[in-house]
Amino acid sequence: MEFILDKMETKIEFFEAYDLTTLERKMEEQINMNKALLLDVHSVQHHVTFDPNRNKMLYTALIHYKVK
Repeated sequence: MEFILDKMETKIEFFEAYDLTTLERKMEEQINMNKALLLDVHSVQHHVTFDPNRNKMLYTALIHYKVK
């Protein structure tokens, strides 16, 4: 069995929720998990759009992480 230990230099994660509180909670949980991988937040992008199927606003976010 062979193990390959490569260092993760960059990572991108996407999030979505129908309210800001849930979106922020999801993002905060993942930010803390990625700190264990020695990844810091490099940039955050967020968008809001209307979902006509649910008749609600849909909040989305993208977080780009880079190695410390």
